[in-house]
Amino acid sequence: MTNLPKPGAKLRLTMYASDCGTGTCPTVYGADEESVVVQGYIVTAEDAGINLPAGEQLVMIPKDILIAAAKAAS
Repeated sequence: MTNLPKPGAKLRLTMYASDCGTGTCPTVYGADEESVVVQGYIVTAEDAGINLPAGEQLVMIPKDILIAAAKAAS
């Protein structure tokens, strides 16, 4: 992925949608014009039955949060 932040760079996040509205639960943030950051429950690659490259994690968030975030981002 070419738009990864540089190490030590500060991300400016905008909350698009959240289960609780405070960012202490599954949440989708806008990171820039082309990227989002998701906060959710960690799912291991072993539990999902897939190989995951170094530096990536799987995160589970409710579908309705993704739908609300897509609406907020457009």
